[in-house]
This record gives sequence, C-alpha cells and structure tokens, in this order.
Amino acid sequence: MQLTLWTYEGPPHVGAMRIATAMRDVHYVLHAPQGDTYADLLFTMIERLPRRPPVTYTTFQARDLGGDTAELFKDAARQAIERFKPAAMLVGSSCTAELIQDDPGGLAQALKLDIPVIPLELPSYQRKENWGASETFYQLCRHLVLKPEQKTAKSRPSCNILGPSALGFRHRDDVKEITQLLHKLGIDINVVAPLEATVADIRKLADADFNVVLYPEIGMSTAQWLMRQFDQPYTKTVPLGSNATQDFIREVCGFAGLEVPAIEEMTARARWYAQSVDSTYLTGKRVYLFGDATHVVSAARIASEEMGFEVVGLGTYSREFAREVRDCAKKYGVEALITDDYLEVEAQITELHPELILGTQMERHIAKRHGIPCAVISAPVHVQDFPARYAPQMGLEGANVLFDTWVHPLMMGLEEHLIMMFRDDFEFSAKAAPSHLGHAGPMENKSTPLAMGEVSEAQQSTQVNAEVFNGSEVANLWDAAAEKELGKIPFFVRGKARRNTEKFAVEHGISQITIETLYDAKAHYGR
Repeated sequence: MQLTLWTYEGPPHVGAMRIATAMRDVHYVLHAPQGDTYADLLFTMIERLPRRPPVTYTTFQARDLGGDTAELFKDAARQAIERFKPAAMLVGSSCTAELIQDDPGGLAQALKLDIPVIPLELPSYQRKENWGASETFYQLCRHLVLKPEQKTAKSRPSCNILGPSALGFRHRDDVKEITQLLHKLGIDINVVAPLEATVADIRKLADADFNVVLYPEIGMSTAQWLMRQFDQPYTKTVPLGSNATQDFIREVCGFAGLEVPAIEEMTARARWYAQSVDSTYLTGKRVYLFGDATHVVSAARIASEEMGFEVVGLGTYSREFAREVRDCAKKYGVEALITDDYLEVEAQITELHPELILGTQMERHIAKRHGIPCAVISAPVHVQDFPARYAPQMGLEGANVLFDTWVHPLMMGLEEHLIMMFRDDFEFSAKAAPSHLGHAGPMENKSTPLAMGEVSEAQQSTQVNAEVFNGSEVANLWDAAAEKELGKIPFFVRGKARRNTEKFAVEHGISQITIETLYDAKAHYGR
C-alpha cells in the first residue's frame, strides 16, 4: 500500500507489483521513468522481504523522450527473460509512462517470446492500487488457468485460498491460520494464490471443489470468474472474529459436504476474555473504524457483537466496495464515509470524539494528535505491522490477537490513572510523574532540607492520621454493615477510603460510621 501520509492507495501498477512479488516465477516488466522505481522500498524495507521484487523498469529519462522509448521497453523485456527466466511475464506502464502512449502489450507480443505474456491495462488516472492488484490477479488467471479434463474422485474435498498478496496486512499469518483450520475440518488446500503461488499452481486452480476468498478486494473478481467458467462456488464470509469464524466453518463444511463440528469446543479465548475483563474498559466504548472494506466490515461486527463497543462511525477508501460498507453502516445507525482524503477522516473523528480508533497507519497519526487510543486493523501500514512473531487476524487465534490489540490501548495508562488518584496521599510525591514517559518532569528532590520549623507534607499527613487513628473518638466506630461495604472497595484504595471516612466522622462529630457515613465521606472528598 502507499505509505505516504496523504493517500491511502498508490496507483494501480503498485497493485500489479504486489501480485508479481507475491508469486514465485512471475516477472513484471514496467514501462516507467526513474521517479516510478520505488518498489524496492515498499517490499524490502516495509514488508522486509528477503528478496527484491521481481520488477524490471525501462527507466527512461527526459532525453529518451526525443528518441524511441519503445525500443527501451523491448530491450528491458529481453534482458528480463534472459536474466530471471520467469515462467510468465506481466507487462504494463506506470502512470507517467501512460502519457507517452507506448503499447507494452503489443511490443511484447511482437517479440514472440516463448513464455506467456499477460498485458495489463491499468488506467492510472481512474483506478487505484487494490483494483490494480485485483485486475492483475484476474488477468493472470484468465490467461493461465486450464480446464481440467476430468475431475478425479478424491478422498477429501479441496479448496483454493484466494486473495493474499505481498504487502498485505498480516496475509502470511492469516493463510497459515486458515490453512490449519481447513485441514482440521478435513479439507485439503489445492492452491493458495497469489501468495507463494507459481504459474503451475495457477494453471490448476480449476481442480478445486470451491474457493475461499480471504480478501475480497483482491480475490473476488477471480472467484466470480472461476464460478462462471468452472462452476466453483466461493465463500462470502471472511473469518475475522470468533462469530465470523464460526459462520465460516459452517459455510465451508456446507461446500465440502462435511458435518459441522461442535463449534463451541473450538471457541477462542477472546470471547471469555471479553466477558471477564473489567467492563469499564469495554462496554459501551465509542469506537470509530476506517480502512479497507474487508477489515472495516468485519471489525464493526467484532466491536459490536463480541467486545461490547458502540460503533459511532466507519468508512473506507475502497470505492469499489462502497455499497458493502454503506450496508454495514446502516446496521449500526451511522452514515459511512467513503473517501480517500485523510483530512475528511480526521474531521469526522474530531466531530465524533471516539474513545478508540481502529484504522490504518494514517488514523494512527490522527489518534496521536488527538490523544485517542488506536489499533491498526488494515493497510496501509508501516514496518511495525509486519511483526517477526506469528500474529494472524483471522481464525480463532486471530480473534485472540484482535482482542489483545484492541483492548490493550484502552487499558494502557491505568497505572497513570492510579498515580493521579493517589498523588495527594502522603505515600506519593506530588511532583512525581509516570516513570515510563520520556517527557515526564524531574522527580522531587527528597534531599532538599526543610526550613526551621517547617513540616513536610508527609509529616503533616502522618500527624493528622495519628490523631484520627489513636484518638478514642474513632475506637470501634464502624458498624458491621459499613465494614462489609468497605470490603467491597478495591484493596488498593480501601485504606484511603477508611482514613477519609474516619477523618470525616471525627470532624463532623459522628459517633457511629454507617454505610450512609461512608458515602457522605466519599461525596465530601470527591468534590
């Protein structure tokens, strides 16, 4: 995905790069000037791939525009074949090269190469990155998929997994998680594409019984084409969250003709965690969602049904899926924001005042500026969202990861809240600040000597408490009901509540502390 602050998606040829880079033996020859040759940064720096993307640029310069740029393309194509020896080649133009109106497809055809050449017509000034990835994957399949002569009987049903690509949000981990789940259900994987697929894999897509569409932005067009050509059904449910994963299990078992297992036994820990965590951090929290359509629609369901959040706004930059997102927004009584302008997103966030933002890396920056907790749920993302650890978003383990990722930003800062609660107590320094914050002020210099006759804050508090606790006035003042009520107060504030209540009783001449006295003291010191 485009990784600049001002746009959510790059041009469509970046989408084509994502497909070529995801696959094993496909090469992309891109007619492009020097300024469009930034693929290495996207894939080796951001995604941290151990190999360079399989992209060859013509890299024409201004002086070449007065000559034959078509010959530059032909030379680049010949050299790519000779050097990389791909099994198939994609050819196309970048947005800048479109303007000179060379025809990479026709030029490549004229070379009469001995491998399949797939020309890409990607209108850079009308379409964006996700559409470019979807169209590239579709064209690859349309040119390469072979009709099976006769499907042989199999002991186990099989499916294809469609949609995962390079530079996708946790795609590799999602594929692993869903592959394990399908195997556990008794379903074999025929092909995963485009991620790690070869040309030979693409040719045999039609051998599967059905298709699992993990990422509709990229895989849906191909799945629909396979349905038309080979009568392969495809899944409509994306297994994001516990509930959706259960629906997904029912759906694939229906396609495979398998009995649905006891899903309750497969429930992720996330559901129990969501029910057990202090409701203060979950129930009714106002959440705003923005990103690609797949993750926003799924995240809205998780937030509402599984976490107890209130969805106050949602939107997407994926205009091709605007209808689906608008339908989703209606369920939660909000109006969907369809835009690729991050300033519009920030304006809506400012207006709605959410307590949690679930979005892209750009919403992460917006959240920082507004001091709102945030979790990233969708591309575009940066290097921190390609973790070294296993961190799927889909399936049952994915549900656990989502719970941790979303809830922790809301609970972080609890220690700061407690410090602020207790900073007036004699046990704490009034000048102390949270130690983990880099901008925290200096700690109080405890070695500073006191002036003659001066009494420190801690000493003052100690004297007051000595008078309260040692005086006969407070001996056995608590009745049984008040003591029981006091025991319901969390232990870390119970001592303070006891001291404040006893002090209040002494100051007001109360001889017996009741439940009413306890709450009167709370109201008094809470002002």
